[in-house]
Formats: sequence, C-alpha cells, structure tokens
Amino acid sequence: MKQEQIDALRYLPVRDQRLLIDGQWVSAASGQTLPVVSPIDGQPLCTLAAAGQADVDAAVAAARRSFESGVWSRMAPAERKRVLHRVADRIEAHQAELAVLGVRDNGTEIAMAWKAEPGSAAGSFRYYAECVDKVNGEIAPTPEGTLGLVHKEPVGVVGAIVPWNFPLMIGAWKIAPALAAGNSVVLKPSEDASLSLLRLAQLCLEAGLPPGVLSVVTGTGGTAGEALARHMDVDIVTFTGSGPVGRLLLKASAESNLKRVYLELGGKSPNIVFDDAPDLAHAAKVSAMGIYRNSGQVCVAGSRLLVQRSVHDEFVERLHHIAASLRVGDPLDVTTEIGAVGSARQLAKNLAAVHTAEQQGARLRVGGLAIHPVAGGSYMAPTLLEGVTPDMALAREEVFGPVLAVMPFDDEADAVRLANDTSYGLASAVWTGSLSRAHRMVRAIKAGVVHVNTYGGPDITVPLGGVRQSGNGHDKSMHALDKYLDLKTAWIQL
Repeated sequence: MKQEQIDALRYLPVRDQRLLIDGQWVSAASGQTLPVVSPIDGQPLCTLAAAGQADVDAAVAAARRSFESGVWSRMAPAERKRVLHRVADRIEAHQAELAVLGVRDNGTEIAMAWKAEPGSAAGSFRYYAECVDKVNGEIAPTPEGTLGLVHKEPVGVVGAIVPWNFPLMIGAWKIAPALAAGNSVVLKPSEDASLSLLRLAQLCLEAGLPPGVLSVVTGTGGTAGEALARHMDVDIVTFTGSGPVGRLLLKASAESNLKRVYLELGGKSPNIVFDDAPDLAHAAKVSAMGIYRNSGQVCVAGSRLLVQRSVHDEFVERLHHIAASLRVGDPLDVTTEIGAVGSARQLAKNLAAVHTAEQQGARLRVGGLAIHPVAGGSYMAPTLLEGVTPDMALAREEVFGPVLAVMPFDDEADAVRLANDTSYGLASAVWTGSLSRAHRMVRAIKAGVVHVNTYGGPDITVPLGGVRQSGNGHDKSMHALDKYLDLKTAWIQL
C-alpha cells in the first residue's frame, strides 16, 4: 500500500454510524450515541448508535425470522458459497478503504492492518465459502434392517461479540463459518472499534446476503453485549476478549436459556529460548515483534520470555537494542513499525502494570513510558523488564500492551515448569535446534498453539483455541464449524 493511497483516505469524513437490523440502517431506539475518538491523535471521528435492549430484541427477532424462513439456512449450498465468495470479492475491492478506516479507529500500524484486517478477512470468507459444500453427514454402522443417519444442521441464531484489537480479522473468524453453516448472526463489535465491521456488513448486503441474516448492534458491552448474552432466543454466543467479561457471559447463559458460550480469553504466553536455538539474532528479532507489534495488543502475544541462563544476558541485550530502535509513530505512515495504543484508557493500564512490576522488584531495561509522536494520541515505548519472578503480577496477568517480562531458566524441566505456571493456555513458542526437544516441548506445554522456531503466522487452515482460563472452542480451520452445527440422529427401522 503506497503512502499516497493512504493519504487520500485518511482525512475523508466518517459519517455518524447506525445499527443494521433486518437489512435496514436505523438509529438506536433511544436515540443515544457514543463518540468515536481516534487513538492516533485523540480527535473525534463520528458517533456510534448506542443499542439498548429494544434494539437487540429487534436484531435477534430479524435473525430468527431469516433463519426460520430458510432464505439462508436452506439456500442451496452452492449458492451460499457464491454469496460468501462475493463478500470476499467486495472486501478485496475495498481493501485500502477498510484498512485505513480500521487504523483510524484503533491505531494498528498500517502495514500490519493491511494484511491482518481486510486481507485476512477476505481469506476467511473464501476459506469458509469453500467449506459450505464439503460438510457431510454420516451413516452409522447399524444392524441389519436399521439405518442410522447423523445430520449436521445450523444451530440458529449466533451472537458474536468481537474485540477492538483486530475487529475485521476476528469478526471474520466468527461471522464467516457461522454463515457458511447456515446460521443467522447478530454481531456486537467493541465500542472502541466498530467502523470497519459496520462497513463489512454493508459489503455483505451488497454481495447478496439476505436481510436479517447479519445484523450489527453497536454500543457498550454492559448494555448491548449483556442484552445479547441474556437473550432467550440466541442459541450461541461466541466471544473474544477478557476473562472477566467471559465469566459474565457464562453467568448470563446460566441465568437465561443455557445457550452455548465459546470463549477466547487471551493469555500470558511463554516464548522459550534454549541455548541451542539455531539463530539467536533471528530469534530475538521475531520475539520482539511477537510482543511489540500492534503495541502488544495481540491475544497470542509472547508476553513472557523465558531464556536459558547461559544465553540470557546476550539475548536480553539483543532485545534491548531492538526495542529501543523500533519506530513508534503515526500508524498511517508506512515507515512506522509500531502504531498507537487502542485508547487512552488502555495506555493508562499499561503504564500502571509497569509501575507495579518495578515496585515488586523487576528491572526496567527500556521503555515503560508514554511517548508523543503525534500530539493528542496514545502511544507507548516498547518496554522490556528483566528480573521478573513467577509470583509477580507481570508474570501472571495479561497486560495487553507492549510490555515484555523476561525470566531465566536452567534446563528443559525448569522451562516447562515456568511455562505452565500460569492460569492461561493460549499460545507459546520454543526456539531450539533439537527436533527431539521440540517434540517433547510441544507435548509438555499446556497451550492451544505451540510455535517452533517462529512466533505468529499460523493461517486459517489450523485452529486457534485455548485451554485453562484462555477459553474453549476454536476459531479458524474446519474445526470452527463445529461450534455452529448441531448433530441430529435419525434412527430408522427399515
């Protein structure tokens, strides 16, 4: 993406946003709105409609009508496939617009947003378009005279609640397989980053998605999100976000209709460097970007760095140099390596976590402060702390910022102990030149993803999901469809 192309889009006015319900763009029933403030410079962009209970009720009712009518759920698989491919076509045709709009909303550096947001979303819609006509039922091995069939059917109405860090990418991970399976979806984006998903919904309508099959209700989690989670006519809630909110969603399910709730709740992922790593310089560079890209606002970020004691000082020195040299700045400048923190509120949380770590005895090597490359914006210097111990908050609690906690280890058993000394279990990495050690570590680490001699990069073909308090269920891959399909047995006496 060229700078001239970005500059042509970055100052375009953004109109005040409305809700999408049953194919129509409408204001919230209450008339209430929320301000949209760009983390790039602290300036207002537009307003969002603040959905309340009545709006969520209307969106869910539209989703139920569309589902029961069969306009999408019983559409021929080949035609559903064509519609989803047309959605991907529309995303690709508007990739520059979507990328810049998203960056203005949440501050991700444009080079990353270009690939991870519209680029990834288009790929997800294409992948699940190709899955539509490849989901088969089963014939059971039954006794003579009996026929056992297993049908796979869409569950109905899916409530999808999506975070602010990668709204298009994560939104597509949920919307595309849910639609591919034949469901209707009510989407609730984060109030901190709704613009690109609202534009995606418009593109879905243009691509031929029937009215009511995808509705979007913007607003606060405490109002619109809770109304969706407690709705008696929502069959599934799928959520990516924080642990405390995940617990509230489980409570809402228990107190309403016992809807299934699938959660991806982040982590405190260990990145483990052994002294036999093939290339320490490369490992340091990749490890740095594994925590600092998107200002650390990545659910799988390698926020705990475990380094074998024999190479600890050398490796930390390499990281120090990289962190100090990264260019933090205007995320719509193509030369920027690290963009903005998502909000002033998040920046304050990041700084407080560093302060607490220092009070508990960690040593700040670099960063730890707010910086001001763009007046009025929210930016933080890449931060590296060593001398972190497993009992410190920085080793146990997700910061969701560009803050790396470094701990030494002695041997393989020590590395496994430290890696698994967490309530989370989303991602991890191992750097080693030993194939045997790599396989042992993959088995020993309690995490949904284990990288070996890399960090990040798994594509749509493999699942992403956590264990322990990182959640349940999976996004991405054919396995994501499992959340959105019910199994129905037909037992037929011939």
